[in-house]
Amino acid sequence: MSADSYPVVTGAPEWWRNAVVYQIYPRSFSDLNGDGIGDLAGVIDKLGYLELLGVDAIWLSPVMRSPMADHGYDVSDPRDIDPVFGDLATFDLLIDEAHARDIRVTMDLVPNHTSDQHAWFAAALGAGPGSPERERYIFRPGRGENGELPPNNWPSVFGGPAWSRVREADGALGEWYLHLFAPSQPDLNWNNPEVMADLETTMRFWLDRGVDGFRIDVAHGMAKADGLPDMTEEAVVLKHTDDDPRFNNDAVHEIHRRIRAVMDQYPGTANVGEVWVDASEEFGKYVRPDELHLGFNFRLATVDFEVGQIREAIDESLAAVHAVGATPTWTLSNHDVDREVSRYAPPLPEGLDDPGQAADRALGIGIARARAMALVELALPGTVFLYQGAELGLPNVDLPDEALTDPVWERSGRTVRGRDGCRVPLPWEGEEPPYGFSSNSDTWLPMPDDWDRFTVEAQLEDIYSTVSLYRQAIELRYARPEFSGDRVDWYGAPDGCLAFRRPGGLICALNTTAAPVPFPHGQILLVSLPLVDGMLAPNSAAWLI
Repeated sequence: MSADSYPVVTGAPEWWRNAVVYQIYPRSFSDLNGDGIGDLAGVIDKLGYLELLGVDAIWLSPVMRSPMADHGYDVSDPRDIDPVFGDLATFDLLIDEAHARDIRVTMDLVPNHTSDQHAWFAAALGAGPGSPERERYIFRPGRGENGELPPNNWPSVFGGPAWSRVREADGALGEWYLHLFAPSQPDLNWNNPEVMADLETTMRFWLDRGVDGFRIDVAHGMAKADGLPDMTEEAVVLKHTDDDPRFNNDAVHEIHRRIRAVMDQYPGTANVGEVWVDASEEFGKYVRPDELHLGFNFRLATVDFEVGQIREAIDESLAAVHAVGATPTWTLSNHDVDREVSRYAPPLPEGLDDPGQAADRALGIGIARARAMALVELALPGTVFLYQGAELGLPNVDLPDEALTDPVWERSGRTVRGRDGCRVPLPWEGEEPPYGFSSNSDTWLPMPDDWDRFTVEAQLEDIYSTVSLYRQAIELRYARPEFSGDRVDWYGAPDGCLAFRRPGGLICALNTTAAPVPFPHGQILLVSLPLVDGMLAPNSAAWLI
């Protein structure tokens, strides 16, 4: 299929500038074949729900062939579908069915590393030191008298060292290879032109099938600091800073220009990069006109339910992209970040007589605050990324140790529980696990016994539910001219509150306090909780015109 004949959806060619993109974590979305793991057929089965919700596009976390050591982020064949999810024919059907509903389909690309089961890495191990095959990865001799020490002191993001030593063909211990994540995820050498050429082939493979764009994993990580210098600061598991030599090196921008050149040959497609940098100027570099279309912005997903932090996150996010003429993006959670309901819930005090009742109250507060923040993010200019289950008000799940599957758990010496708690399968219907997610009660992560209140079925029947709030908000966002303009103007607001206005006339007000407060004059479009004596309720937000 040629680049000018692949199937497209109707609408503006720059649809991504004001889109609501729904992130699907396929393992946990919908399981149609009954093995307890979500699949592509399950996604197709639920497209009607996504159309009802009103989203513009879906982003699929990795579905490429993989040994699943990191649930798909260890790719062994980037141009095939893993059998756990289906096959290429099912993927093609998903694209056709989604496009028929005017829903675009984007998918994860993982260019920083491959699986250790990739054909390239097998060839590198067999070919030996100094070979062209090893030049596709980052192999180095060790330090110490006999090479027994890693080449530098870099730790893995998942915990433990970022280097593993291999046995050469003669059985002797030999070189070390770099893996910024798990040992089963060796980093590619982006100084090798073969690596870029292969990624271009992969991109065209999927774009020619009708994919509307990519989310680029570790978009700030492909280029490593010259000479691989030692780190001077101690790293924290699952975190890194702007001056971390493992990430955010200037050479990465030329890689993104090459990627953008391919995308520009497929009009109407777009990339969003996972860019974990804090400084606005650094973030802005990734979304210059010849690099990424969008940068995935974690600021709102990493601040507390506190107006000073929220306002600062909004201001800095807008400044970062406006400086280079780019589009802002917003999210409250994703598959790597605790769900907003749990982040916003107040901590439980020690020594409670009835911790269950207190936990229910805390959960209720977390849900109320998450609903309020949903109105804040959907009122902002730009693109919103909605993680599956956020629209249901799902909390994180405190899983038992034996159920944990995230490699972070073992790599950190069982000190960091990892990200499984935000990846539990979605509840669709019914009163007990697996709530319609699967016909198999043995789901890949266990589902709580009290999630019947969160099911899609229950919430669609309740006009005051969280999913109904999201549906109304998304519909208004597209229907009302008041949501126009690329900036926000701040109002004065009582302590613990904030209010901003879009140039088109929309006003968004947020109350983070424990008491009702007056809100700006105007006609109410939507509130996250009912008014209290004509005032904005605690832990709630409102839209007015």
